[in-house]
Amino acid sequence: MYEITTNTEDTTIHLGENLAMLLNPGDVVTLEGDLGTGKTTFTKGIAAGLGVKRNVSSPTFTIIKEYEGEIPFYHMDVYRLENSEEDIGFDEYFNGEGITVVEWPQFIGSFLPEKYLEVKLTAIDEKSRKITFIPHGSHFEWVVEQLKS
Repeated sequence: MYEITTNTEDTTIHLGENLAMLLNPGDVVTLEGDLGTGKTTFTKGIAAGLGVKRNVSSPTFTIIKEYEGEIPFYHMDVYRLENSEEDIGFDEYFNGEGITVVEWPQFIGSFLPEKYLEVKLTAIDEKSRKITFIPHGSHFEWVVEQLKS
């Protein structure tokens, strides 16, 4: 586990960019946090680090947005799937050639892969965020160790 505090939106984005450089095709990153804690801001950083040129916004109403970058980038917001057992083809994304970020993963827990990086965002004040990285699997343990250095 690794915790870091960011004090600006730009610092949160930069942390996401740094994370992106450590990810491989097929990696899944879950983002947990209340509304307004910076999940989409952090995701913008990951997208930028993967070379995505398009503006990244939360896919709340579409559930999944796909972006082209150096490798495919999939951004899921599964909040609207609360209390749903609907499988919308998660395996295709989780085992595919891209990086997948999932906001509100608790709503699809049974569909998550065994190995992924769990990221929790907590608001400290209006601009500061505590970001906690919890690795699930040896690859993500390595990723977290690299983020620390």
